[in-house]
Amino acid sequence: MELEHSSIDDLRGELAVLEAKAARLSQVRSHLQHQIDFGFESSTTREREREVSDERNELHEQIDSVKETLRERESA
Repeated sequence: MELEHSSIDDLRGELAVLEAKAARLSQVRSHLQHQIDFGFESSTTREREREVSDERNELHEQIDSVKETLRERESA
């Protein structure tokens, strides 16, 4: 989504979608970390945890960007 040309409602909708995705990834990451911490990891568990963590971090950067754009629009 191009943030500069989006309405405030569109931005809020995008933020809700991104936050829901981040919450799901957090659940997956927590499950993987639990497996690692308690010795139930498979050969790919750590790799998958890293991938999920990276994806989650990217989502949080997008969330921060949308929030910043919303703050700017709402204060204008």
